[in-house]
Amino acid sequence: MSNLDDSIDAAAAAVRAGEAVVYPTETVYGLGADATDASAVERVFELKGRDRSKPLSVGVPDAAAAREYARPTPFETRFMERFLPGPVTVVVERGPDLSDVLTAGGDRVGVRVPDYDVTLDFYRRADRPVTATSANRSGAPSVRTPAELDPELRDRVGAVVDAGETPGGTESTVVDPGRNVIHRRGAMADEVASWLAEETGDPPSVDSE
Repeated sequence: MSNLDDSIDAAAAAVRAGEAVVYPTETVYGLGADATDASAVERVFELKGRDRSKPLSVGVPDAAAAREYARPTPFETRFMERFLPGPVTVVVERGPDLSDVLTAGGDRVGVRVPDYDVTLDFYRRADRPVTATSANRSGAPSVRTPAELDPELRDRVGAVVDAGETPGGTESTVVDPGRNVIHRRGAMADEVASWLAEETGDPPSVDSE
């Protein structure tokens, strides 16, 4: 366990130094960098080969941190209290400290609070919001073990937190509760849809990316 502890420390230090790192979540491995640092976020886009017009999400350790970097409405806060921590990315109004690069200049951001102690420990040690996007080249499958990482991507990150195989394999459901839209069906999608339908009186629309 000490090796894992050391690797979490190393990854947190790398994020604070402006580097990108690979870290596990309860779904798949993620690619993380300081979400307040435009250059660090650019590096994540570059490593993934991701179109800059497609926003990235941000990972934080708890709901309090989410409210520090985002501006959820009371309804969105209730949704977050129901589903976070968990494999759900909640799209809400962004706060001013997040990089414009992260949100592709938009006014909303996806927020993740994974239900996985290793991830939450890493976020706390990093002491800043971290990009939450899968650690794969765009278009390639997500990875559940470090052995599945693209070799070039692995060579270019500052650290890899190796916690073995991730507990799940389905990516998070991406939902904008304030607009009653599911952008991507993933883990817990049926529960999310049922909650929104009950709370709003209308089933959510599904916008496949």
